[in-house]
Amino acid sequence: MNSVSHQLTHHKKYVALWTASTVSYFGSNITTLALQVLVLVGLGGNAVDVGWVSSARWLPYAALGLLAGTMVDRVNRKHVVVAADIGRGLVLSVLCVMAATHLLTFPLLLGLIVVFGTLSLAHDIANQSTLAQFVPRDLLTRANARLDQSAAVAQASGPAAAGTIIAVLGVPFAFLIDAVTFLFSGAMMASVTYPPPARSQAPGAWAAQIRQGLRWIYRHPTLASAAVTTHVWFLFNGMVGAVLVTFALTQLGFSVFSYGLVTTLAGIGALVGSVVSTRVGQRWGMGRGIAVGRNLYAPAVVLMVLAPVTPHGSLWSASFLLVGLGQFVYGLALGLENPLEMGYRQAITPGILQGRVNGTIRSINRTMVLIGAPLGGFIADRFGFRLALWIAIGGFVGVGVWFACSPMGKVGLDT
Repeated sequence: MNSVSHQLTHHKKYVALWTASTVSYFGSNITTLALQVLVLVGLGGNAVDVGWVSSARWLPYAALGLLAGTMVDRVNRKHVVVAADIGRGLVLSVLCVMAATHLLTFPLLLGLIVVFGTLSLAHDIANQSTLAQFVPRDLLTRANARLDQSAAVAQASGPAAAGTIIAVLGVPFAFLIDAVTFLFSGAMMASVTYPPPARSQAPGAWAAQIRQGLRWIYRHPTLASAAVTTHVWFLFNGMVGAVLVTFALTQLGFSVFSYGLVTTLAGIGALVGSVVSTRVGQRWGMGRGIAVGRNLYAPAVVLMVLAPVTPHGSLWSASFLLVGLGQFVYGLALGLENPLEMGYRQAITPGILQGRVNGTIRSINRTMVLIGAPLGGFIADRFGFRLALWIAIGGFVGVGVWFACSPMGKVGLDT
């Protein structure tokens, strides 16, 4: 285990990717809360509006994901990553100026978020597809776990920092901080030499290459069940993401600061999960380890939906503790399963298909968020926040059982 191949720090390209990702993770977690506060407070929106902003973020994944995956398999991925980071920094700078000068309208916000989402789509596919070329196959789960640990630390510190920044300096400054992190990330990755794009096995029309990626995923004996169950999971995750923040701020009595503080527990849970993820995969097998994570989401949301109203947003109340514990368990599930799933997918997928496989799965996953976020907001506004969350709980139960019984759920130690 002390050989060079087993030390991530010996792979300098991965270290650069990890550093750039860690910095941008921190900024992105600030922006997530800042956007929700901007919609609810700055623009006077409601749960449906929060859902539409979330949908705008993921719309490019639904519309362009398959094409983007094919593009990433054709071109130098370095150019995609660097251009996307710089572009996102510029978009957030514009958003900062528009919000600070009170020129921002809801349609304009949606437009900027669509552009931001398009750039994020290209970046995420290129970055994820290159990871398998930066580290050996036997380090992929560990490399993904290290990235998830950084994301978890950012998630743990980001919301609390965002709540403080918003309370003291206002929403626009939060966007500016994230813009700087993306510019740093782009500069860092510009210094890395990327492998040249592999020649496609389907050199004809783009449609033929897209079909090649689809066949690889949905005809694979184990990857197919992993992909389909993940698609459905994203539907209910989108509902929770759109409903929970509005539920906490408008129904439970949380302040922006207290909600930012309580969501840091999700980051702590994700950190714990990612730390033990590799060990769980080695002991139980990848499929069983993922199945454990998938079956933790429902109880996590149950804890949060049972939270009572918090008078005046007071900390350390029963509501604060229940929501915090639920956030911790939710993050634990994410941190546990994601490195295993990502490592397995990258390890079994040929290099020339990485872009299309990652692009296809991300495209359909985010399409489900595109559906789930406004659906959750609609149900919450029409029938109540708690009912919307109970529906998501039922969905998580079904997905967890489905995955555990699927071929991927039975992948064992020898895979």
